[in-house]
Amino acid sequence: MKVKFFGATETVTGSKHVITTTSGYNVLLDCGLYQGMGKQTDTLNRHFGFEPATIDTVILSHAHIDHSGNLPLLVKQGFIGSIYCTPATLPVVEVLLYDSANIHQSDIDHVNKIRVAKQLDPLKPLYTKKDVEKCLKHFKVIPYHHRHVLNDEISFMYTDAGHILGSAVVNLELTKPDGQLIKVTFSGDVGRYNDLLLKDPEPFPQADYIICESTYGDKLHETDTDAETHLLNVITHTCLEKKGKLIIPAFSLGRTQEIVFILDKLKNKGLLPEIKVYVDSPMSASITDVMREHVDCFNEKLQNYIQTDLDPFGFNNLTYIRERVDSMKLNQSKEACVIISASGMMDAGRIKHHLAHNISDPKNTVLVVGYCSPNSLGGDIRSGKKTVRIFSEYYTVNAEVEVIDSYSAHGDYAELIKFLSCQEKSKVKKVFLVHGENNAKVAFKEKLMAEGYQDVVLPNKGETFNLN
Repeated sequence: MKVKFFGATETVTGSKHVITTTSGYNVLLDCGLYQGMGKQTDTLNRHFGFEPATIDTVILSHAHIDHSGNLPLLVKQGFIGSIYCTPATLPVVEVLLYDSANIHQSDIDHVNKIRVAKQLDPLKPLYTKKDVEKCLKHFKVIPYHHRHVLNDEISFMYTDAGHILGSAVVNLELTKPDGQLIKVTFSGDVGRYNDLLLKDPEPFPQADYIICESTYGDKLHETDTDAETHLLNVITHTCLEKKGKLIIPAFSLGRTQEIVFILDKLKNKGLLPEIKVYVDSPMSASITDVMREHVDCFNEKLQNYIQTDLDPFGFNNLTYIRERVDSMKLNQSKEACVIISASGMMDAGRIKHHLAHNISDPKNTVLVVGYCSPNSLGGDIRSGKKTVRIFSEYYTVNAEVEVIDSYSAHGDYAELIKFLSCQEKSKVKKVFLVHGENNAKVAFKEKLMAEGYQDVVLPNKGETFNLN
């Protein structure tokens, strides 16, 4: 029995880990896209590091593109097995994968115009909508807390990770030829305790080996109360005092709905100024529709809130924009308003257009509400760079830049330690830290060692470990 790491090792994207049983049965944990890796990104995504046809099964932790986004290419290159996910993950991943295919097609069309002008052969997109359609036929739904047997060597059970709608911790049981049981837990991405929308991450069964994310292994988040006040203050300062636009880059899944819910609460309290709020993202609108149909995934506070406000993701002055022509009108408008748009790392989608039109005007504000890869446009803006490149043009950053980290869907180091606290430390043989920048992983390793975990490992890409 062994585990080999193929992604999300030196970075927070491209999640891929392969468990191999004694007989050679291969289970792929997640199959995510690399994002924000500059010129390396396309090459990293086109080459898995293994032959897709050698993978027997995929177990998906959740729908985020850095965990699910390369599944269509996996199928395209020869994978024929089943892809397992939770019930709420399936409708979400369908929306995200089709959107991803559209982005790849759009990007390659742009590149090919330049290549044709230079008399170079055109390139093909990573995958198309037809590839997504074929991929979705491989999906099978497994509910939380149900142990599913793959064969006589391996079974798994999902527990709630509290990260996004449908997110799960994967708890595997591997049986060796001598009958010895090896328990491996893959955290996926771990959410927040007392989240605005979702249930807390659940305790999980005792494990021998834990593959754990470490995105915020060196940070503590703001409290929710401070973040709500911070958001209201930024809106008031930008839209009322400066008469400008507040641009909020936000992931379509989870982050957008959290921001809208906060605004809904502020509206019900009579605190939200009478300004227009736009969610400019077809995908965000579709995901919000999916979330409205999965109330069972919400925490008790939100379920109680819905008893008095049937739609926590809608209020007067809020408009969801799907059509491109309506999005373009926003860029021409001079009205003071809030624009929430994807993507969160600012590397793709309509947000780039809003930044290009607004980032050089000091009346405006860009509010960063989550993690951005250091190599992404969002990373440049968040770090305070005064000049950024958008659509091959350079723009001076005159708009104010504000950051609120507490809206992150990832637990900070204290919450990750709390998540792991259900374990008897002496029985955990190894903790593998993935899905984190190096400084975060090193800091989190030190904290876990201080907590009493005996062996904490930072695996390199392509590194293999025996599971004894």
